[in-house]
Amino acid sequence: MGTTEFSIFNIFTLLGGLAFFLYGMNVMSTGLEKLTGGKLETALKKMTSNKVKAILLGMGITIAIQSSSAMTVMLVGLVNSGIMTLEQTVGVCFGSDIGTTLTAWILSLAGVESSNPFIRILKPSSFSPIVALIGVIMIMVCKKHKKKDIGNILIGFSILMTGMTLMSQSVSPLAESEQFKSLLTAFNNPLLGVIVGAGFTGIIQSSAASVGILQAFSTTGGLTYGMAIPIIMGLNIGTCVTALISSIGVSKDAKRVACIHISIKVIGTLILLPIIIILQYVFKLSFFNGTIGYLGIAVAHSVFNLVVTFMLLPFSNQLVRLARCIIKDSKDEKKKDSKRTLTGLDEILLKTPAVAVHSCLTATDQMAELTRDTINMALKILTEYSEESAETIIENEDIIDSFEDKINSYLLKISKSSVTGKDSRSVSKMMHCVGNFERISDHAVNLVESAQEMHDKNIFFSPECVNEINVITDAIAENINKAFDAYKNGDLSIAHKVEPLEEVVDNLSTELKNRHIRRLQNDECTVELGYIFQDVLTNLERISDHCSNIAGCLIETDEKTNIHAYLHDVKENDENFRKEYRSYAEEYFKRLDMSR
Repeated sequence: MGTTEFSIFNIFTLLGGLAFFLYGMNVMSTGLEKLTGGKLETALKKMTSNKVKAILLGMGITIAIQSSSAMTVMLVGLVNSGIMTLEQTVGVCFGSDIGTTLTAWILSLAGVESSNPFIRILKPSSFSPIVALIGVIMIMVCKKHKKKDIGNILIGFSILMTGMTLMSQSVSPLAESEQFKSLLTAFNNPLLGVIVGAGFTGIIQSSAASVGILQAFSTTGGLTYGMAIPIIMGLNIGTCVTALISSIGVSKDAKRVACIHISIKVIGTLILLPIIIILQYVFKLSFFNGTIGYLGIAVAHSVFNLVVTFMLLPFSNQLVRLARCIIKDSKDEKKKDSKRTLTGLDEILLKTPAVAVHSCLTATDQMAELTRDTINMALKILTEYSEESAETIIENEDIIDSFEDKINSYLLKISKSSVTGKDSRSVSKMMHCVGNFERISDHAVNLVESAQEMHDKNIFFSPECVNEINVITDAIAENINKAFDAYKNGDLSIAHKVEPLEEVVDNLSTELKNRHIRRLQNDECTVELGYIFQDVLTNLERISDHCSNIAGCLIETDEKTNIHAYLHDVKENDENFRKEYRSYAEEYFKRLDMSR
């Protein structure tokens, strides 16, 4: 039965093929994002120090997640959350544009024709069913999340290639259609080609799909290089629509990322399109009349992005200035207080949960550092009162409270997404630890209130009592540093040192309470000061307990152990624990004896 006529059913097949293509691309991209995890965000922060690294990074990540649109959206989110600067994104944008051309090269394999079975196996329609089978088996059989993600990637690739095959088959009757050939003559107008390419890609928001459709239509033999190249330029502009949408409601610098992305494509087209027109219509190069196929489209797509990169890369700073000129700061726009601005949280990044998780780690690190500074300030204020320090501590506690609310809200949104086991553990740790950071800041305010009460009533601890407080606050300061460093660096060896020191703090507190009772009995201290001293010791113990909670959470989550059973076991049977405890006890009790 012949298939020489193009009917409504071919259009249905074309649309179905496009749907398969877009869905397959989405499945594959999601799987790749999960597989790469937060390495993307970490790499972006570390490797954008120079243009070459930034370009290679942009290429690598876009190839890894198979979406330049997702890459740009990620950049908008990272700039909006304060993790990256606008200047750092320019090289990544160039690299992303080059990286996205890989899809066209993969799709060009569909044009492989040969009777040789070894060459035919390179044709996606030949091997994609096997790839799909392997993917299904991995999802059904494998227990590890990473292997299941690989299975999803393989299935996504197979669905994508099935869509490509359907699109090619649906348009094959057009090769014999005179009406189609006459319609194609309209694309001899390069400006129309740019407009159609940009418009279609803007609607479906995928340059890869646009390239795939263009490659499918190339099988009719009616497309020439002169028609295809302007369309390719247009689809490169159209893919910026996703970045434009993602920049709605974000900071000025985040909007400028989208502006730079569009500027690169538009300026590149404005420079190269006139050259193409001159070569085609003035010099009448026969090359432009040649029929273009799968491979030719992939080459043209790559060459356009490579040429634009080499042309505009030296003008990266000018692109940033252009973006700042187009999107200007308001005259009355005030700079945000960096301490009050939480870095890392942005709704846009939730589209890539793995990046959102690791971006949230930046925010919790910021909260941890502010908490550390606040509690260390509060420990000093007990013996060196300062009105300015007291106000700063209270102000910081309000900021830390707001940080906890924002981080927990963001983590809840992440937890509703599909994240890997490792990222899920990170979310659990953050949820637990930010609560402890906030409680520590509460105790910092309690210590300030005790110091303020003594200051207002003009009463003071005795020199002996001050020395005792210095000893226990030094022990707590050391434990705070250990717990917070263990959290920031994910260092379990440091986390294991927190509990022995916490035991020493508890014993120091008991000893100081006993000494205080003796002072009261000997009338060496007033009852009023006694109550304040008791409150101070209670708060200091609570701070040390929260340090223990932070370390315990890291140990429980990363070593997959029950923390209560672990603590009971190490205190009873672990020689390293006893050794650490004896070392800390000897150091601090020796200082306590010297303070008499």
